[in-house]
Amino acid sequence: MDQEDSACYLGLWRGKAARLVVASRNYADFANEASFDIKKCDLHRLEEGPPTTAVMTREQGLQYYRTMQTIRRMELKADQLYKQKIIRGFCHLYDGQEACCVGLEAAINKTDHLITAYRAHGFTYTRGITVREILAELTGRKGGCAKGKGGSMHMYAKNFYGGNGIVGAQVPLGAGIALACKYFGKDEVCLTLYGDGAANQGQIFETFNMAALWKLPCIFICENNRYGMGTSVERAAASTDYYKRGDFIPGLRVDGMDVLAVREATKFAADHCRSGKGPVVMELQTYRYHGHSMSDPGISYRTREEIQEVRSKSDPITLLKDRMVNNNLANVEELKEIDVEVRKHIEDAAQFATTDPEPPLEELGNCIYSNEPPFEVRGPNQWTRYKSVG
Repeated sequence: MDQEDSACYLGLWRGKAARLVVASRNYADFANEASFDIKKCDLHRLEEGPPTTAVMTREQGLQYYRTMQTIRRMELKADQLYKQKIIRGFCHLYDGQEACCVGLEAAINKTDHLITAYRAHGFTYTRGITVREILAELTGRKGGCAKGKGGSMHMYAKNFYGGNGIVGAQVPLGAGIALACKYFGKDEVCLTLYGDGAANQGQIFETFNMAALWKLPCIFICENNRYGMGTSVERAAASTDYYKRGDFIPGLRVDGMDVLAVREATKFAADHCRSGKGPVVMELQTYRYHGHSMSDPGISYRTREEIQEVRSKSDPITLLKDRMVNNNLANVEELKEIDVEVRKHIEDAAQFATTDPEPPLEELGNCIYSNEPPFEVRGPNQWTRYKSVG
């Protein structure tokens, strides 16, 4: 969470302080931490895997809960703005998969690297971009994180390389980032994400081969949400054991609906990479509540009952909430306060995203190169020129 979000939440927190004092339970009554059983990972070419228990502090739990709720509410607001035709074009929402991006980020350092496909809003937030900047980018406004030029699929932050629209194309790029980490002798890893739909692409297997040969510090992460666009994994892949697809690369299959399972598995994989043992393939079993994109209602290839069953039995936010309440790390009233604060924060961000001006036309040619002198860019005809400034 960056300074802008922290300041906003701090103001909301102070405004609620009086009510929290008279809450049904004093903060001193809460436990500082608790230990939880997590699902054992399926392993490939590994003698030992991540632990099957995880310790979570109260502070961590509250942070994970707030972050996942923020992503959930942000995506629901994006859905609303899209249906109002304020957001246009491609828009792939992440609700249901929040435990993946939050668990991954909790296990790595800010100096580590991450690249993903086009379902990128959650990662953009966990990598440090504000909700205001994300929503403004979705609405094509000047205050967006890519100045309104990137849209849903092309958002970036420090050590976050997008947001890539071409299916599977980010995987070789991720290996290249990992190669740079190794070449410059940095104790860093690159998390390279792709979906089950991209998992059958040849360029991914070529990348696996190079990464294994060069022992690159790369964690290849397949977010298996069970459907590639409208095609179920069973219809698309002869083998749905995506964690075994690296052949000679060790693999893990992880419960992607459990933020603690994702965190512990990622710590394990990152330690493996940092020790010089080479890459790891990690499959996160997760689920998206929306369709593939906003043009997909999401119920022509799966039933409403299936979606509701996942929501009721495996929702990542509900799972975390129940753990915290049942283990005395928080109470329902405190978490409801967070929900109220998050909704207010999202509404404020949406207000900015719908009132901020669009970028002026003369900025169309900007940001082609970094740290280069300004130069002219030809427009749609030979008489139109734009100046490009880095």
